[in-house]
Amino acid sequence: MSISPALIRQLVETELSRIPDARVQTHIRSLLVEPVEIMREWDYGTPGEAYPCWTVLNHEASNTGIAYCESGFGPQAPWGLVVLSGANDMSIGMDSGWFFSLAEAYFESSAATDLSIWRVFRQKGEETYPGTALTPESDWASTWEEIYRLRAADPAARYHCGHSVIHR
Repeated sequence: MSISPALIRQLVETELSRIPDARVQTHIRSLLVEPVEIMREWDYGTPGEAYPCWTVLNHEASNTGIAYCESGFGPQAPWGLVVLSGANDMSIGMDSGWFFSLAEAYFESSAATDLSIWRVFRQKGEETYPGTALTPESDWASTWEEIYRLRAADPAARYHCGHSVIHR
């Protein structure tokens, strides 16, 4: 099956249907762009090797976006964080920036920090990650301020920034 803008839009809609949180869906939709195919360099292959990546989301404030690519780290991880412009704008990037779902890519992106969905989690001992939520949802900066305060007061525990938004 040949990839087209229509197919990419359909893939995005399928991914959005797996995110029941209206705030997140609305925010993602506000950042979506008409799918644009960009050849991005594959840094792990031969010099000049590149693959078609479809940019679907732009977060201009951070100069980053989300792209879909069936090559490179796809199909296992076809949704990736990409730079929109600058020195590295034509690279697929590192494996740590590619994910199984659009939601996973979004929550790891700078775009997600725009929403007040962040909570402090404490993880003690052998407790499973991320641990226990300690705070209600808040903005990114306030959540990190609280994490730094708690880490200083209780260095034996691990404090993380996370969210409780469910996605399938």
